[in-house]
Amino acid sequence: MTRAMSTLPADYFDALYASDPDPWKFATSRYEQEKYALTLAALPRGRYPSALEIGCSIGVLSRDLASRCDRLLAIDAAEAPLLEAKQRCADLPAVHFAKMFVPQQWPEGAFDLILLSEVIYYLSADDVTRLASCVTRSLCREGDVVLVHWTGETDYPLSGDEACDIFIGCMERMRIERRDRHSVFRINVLVDD
Repeated sequence: MTRAMSTLPADYFDALYASDPDPWKFATSRYEQEKYALTLAALPRGRYPSALEIGCSIGVLSRDLASRCDRLLAIDAAEAPLLEAKQRCADLPAVHFAKMFVPQQWPEGAFDLILLSEVIYYLSADDVTRLASCVTRSLCREGDVVLVHWTGETDYPLSGDEACDIFIGCMERMRIERRDRHSVFRINVLVDD
């Protein structure tokens, strides 16, 4: 398996969703359902005033996460999954969606929770560092950051472990509260120290 050398472009994701509206089976996979339940269980607080979900795809986790947030901004690099996510969450007025390609594009505002689930290994090491800087600037004092990543082999620029380790190494003001390692994925929870 040959790895990509640089951040995967937005058109990579456009092509994936053009060939399959749910390429990772977020809506039907037992793996995804288990991962989502464990992700929500790992959140340090019962409720967040404002949250940012990076890489929301078709909004399956967004819908569940919304029950824990007063406001949720969910972003993705591809348009097609955002349309489905908007439909999936149409009855949730506190959930908003935006097309953004991080770290080049970044939302305004401050967030009490920033969730990055299965997304940062698509970035180069330099872009992971830039992403960590964006997250640091946008995180409220006493905010939480949650990373969830598959740990198997990839042809992406980084493995899940590499991406998470680089990101965590850049988050100087944060303390690791949880390091959960499951059979094929990891969850890291960082809290503002």
